[in-house]
Amino acid sequence: MSIRRAHHPFRALRHWNYRLYFFGQLISLSGTWMQTIAQNWLVYRLTGSPVSLGVMNGLSVLPLLPMALFGGSLADRFPRRWLIVITQSLMMGQAFLLAWLTWSGRIQVWHVWAMAMLLAAFQMLDVPARQAFVVEMVGEEDLGNAIALNSSLFNFARIIGPSLAGLVVATLGEAMAFFLNGLSFLAVITGLLAMRLPSSAARRRLSGASMDPLAGLVRIRSDAILLGLVSMVGVSAFLSMPYTTLLPVFARTSLWNSAAPVVETLCRVAEGSRLGGALLSCVQPEAVAYGLMMGAVGVGAVTGALLAAAYGDAGGRGRMLTWGNMGFPVALLGFSLSRSFFIALIFLVLTGIAFVWQNALANTLIQTHVEDSVRGRVMGVYTLSFQLMMRLGGLQAGLMAGWLGAPATVALGAIASLSYMLWAHQRYPEIRRLP
Repeated sequence: MSIRRAHHPFRALRHWNYRLYFFGQLISLSGTWMQTIAQNWLVYRLTGSPVSLGVMNGLSVLPLLPMALFGGSLADRFPRRWLIVITQSLMMGQAFLLAWLTWSGRIQVWHVWAMAMLLAAFQMLDVPARQAFVVEMVGEEDLGNAIALNSSLFNFARIIGPSLAGLVVATLGEAMAFFLNGLSFLAVITGLLAMRLPSSAARRRLSGASMDPLAGLVRIRSDAILLGLVSMVGVSAFLSMPYTTLLPVFARTSLWNSAAPVVETLCRVAEGSRLGGALLSCVQPEAVAYGLMMGAVGVGAVTGALLAAAYGDAGGRGRMLTWGNMGFPVALLGFSLSRSFFIALIFLVLTGIAFVWQNALANTLIQTHVEDSVRGRVMGVYTLSFQLMMRLGGLQAGLMAGWLGAPATVALGAIASLSYMLWAHQRYPEIRRLP
């Protein structure tokens, strides 16, 4: 791999618009991760059942199919910046509403499920536009680097958000986490409004004949490389990604005995500090363990994203993608078999690295393989594949965990995912050779 490339992992940040986007998204995504952690924890606290976590993921599937295809069409027809401003504002309102319901004591588990469905609908309008918008900020030359950096900021937020969520939920409650997430959307909205974009981007209008919402699906089905990439992401999302849904269960059951001494030490340190002594009390210590586990995934994901940003454009993306496809389920299998909190954290770091190599590079290879006229709709199908399968996977994982337990569920999913990846790389050998 090229050493020269490795010295410039942040070159997309030379673009003013992308800098605004990057730092605004870092704040906003940290808030989103905080809400995700708090939302999962709230459902598990209200019900005490892993099945309820699966139901939440299953219900959020309902708006995905129509909204993803519609969102992709909007991203190819209208100015993407203004679409993102609108969707980010809608998600901000959802966060504030969830915070009010929780603060007022009116919150019930069906409220959280309904809010999750609403958020999923907004995200399906937002994500295709955001992914297709990257090329407008950096151009084709730095597109791959910008996508890798997007993964790094998404996963750096995965460190910040869960770590803060574990602290905030354990001390101030879930409502404060939802409220802080609502405030975080102001950062990205402000950055979007401050951008200087070429007038051609603002005038995007395609003819009615080209606005078929199924054009992205047709484009993927006609190309073996696109079909292979999307299928691998979808299968991994269904079989491997549900581990995130079950992490609260690990935190309170199989890993708690090992995690308790670590969490108790952290809580004593926090409560003994000047700020902690005045404001903090670890009333939900298991939430701290949950936040630490999500933070470990984030550490690995940031590491993987920076490596992808440094080396991804030097050639060999297909090989790095293959390592991610295989490494992700292998690391999850190691995590599921761990009973030591420290060893589990190591496997979660490896899981984060492999996840990014799989998904960030698949995203890059798809975007560099399609035309801008259909980019939004292709990314809409890609987003649908990932989100739909991940949420259905969360449903099946929650149901299976109620029967087999969380460790066995994650282990079986990892084994099945690895088996598919071995088959897929034999079926689509050209993917391994992609530059």
